[in-house]
Amino acid sequence: MHKILTLNNISAAGLDRLPRDSYEVASEFQNPDAILLRSFKMHEMAIPASLKAVGRAGAGVNNIPVDKMSEKGVVVFNAPGANSNAVKELVIAGMLMACRNIAQAWDFSRNLEGTDEEIGKATEAGKKNYGGFELPGRTLGVVGLGAIGVRIANAAVALGMHVIGFDPGITVKGAWQLDAAVKQAGSVDELLNNSDFITFHVPLIDATKNLINADRLKRMKDNVVVLNFARGGIVNDEDMVAALDSGKAYAYVCDFPTNLLKKHPRVITLPHLGASTREAEENCAIMVADQVKEYLENGNITNSVNFPEVVMPRAEGSHRITIANANVPNMLGQISTDLASAGLNIVDMLNKSRGELAYTVVDVDKAVPQEIIDQIAAINGVLSVRAIS
Repeated sequence: MHKILTLNNISAAGLDRLPRDSYEVASEFQNPDAILLRSFKMHEMAIPASLKAVGRAGAGVNNIPVDKMSEKGVVVFNAPGANSNAVKELVIAGMLMACRNIAQAWDFSRNLEGTDEEIGKATEAGKKNYGGFELPGRTLGVVGLGAIGVRIANAAVALGMHVIGFDPGITVKGAWQLDAAVKQAGSVDELLNNSDFITFHVPLIDATKNLINADRLKRMKDNVVVLNFARGGIVNDEDMVAALDSGKAYAYVCDFPTNLLKKHPRVITLPHLGASTREAEENCAIMVADQVKEYLENGNITNSVNFPEVVMPRAEGSHRITIANANVPNMLGQISTDLASAGLNIVDMLNKSRGELAYTVVDVDKAVPQEIIDQIAAINGVLSVRAIS
């Protein structure tokens, strides 16, 4: 029986993927095999020795101590693309709200007082203060062309916008999905300097912190609209407000309210709504539950943020062992030698590496004795070993 610890409410659509005859799911466990979570911050949490996998029902993993998990051979999964439509819709809504001054106009209208006739007159007199502009013909810059960025770029093309994108790590799959009209920027600065709207879909790391700052804002187009539904910290809020106050920037739309931003007349702040739809929550929960289930039952890895993708079909009648280890020379040789010493014949094997980490799946012809598991676990550089019945 696999024990699954939930640190947040996980959609029932995802939990239903874990059969109750082989999975026990609860919000409290002493020795869980896996953890499922959304926004719970794990950095101060003690890591159970029994833990094999962590599944984040979303894309970002800033709330998970990934390095600590890697050191223990714990695979961290996320759900890239499962919430992409929800974020796409909010970005499009954000552009429309900004260019049509919808938030400001709504605030004006809901604060009108007097008779209906007086309100009507005030409406006609005040509407000139909220005139905006349209999206077709404007240029949208998309920083980050993963599942979300690709959807936004394609949607903007469909709306008649020019689109330029930047992502040095774009995958072949992502490139195939992009509309042919999307142009490639050679650098972040090239994109920023040529865009009327800019949206970010990248993680918050050292390279993206304060990506929008005073120096870059000076070189950007006048009346630029900046949208941030990725992570707080990608845009320097103080520099952004200064650009709005000077008239350099037209609007800032973000998912991360602060005291500085929340009442600024040219800022629209939302309470982190990017993936807050029923469909997105269900999609994320289903994806991450399926990935954790496949890992626990077969040792296969898909959509991990720390280990390589390794998927190997089970050889009929075989017994499987998986090894997470440091990516160092002669690891496979040592593992093979230990298996051979027990008279075990390798039926199939798959090994892949990702940076400093590697992962190996081995199918052998007989059950692997515990002493051989312990022997492999004792190899210098091995992080975790698991026999899967």
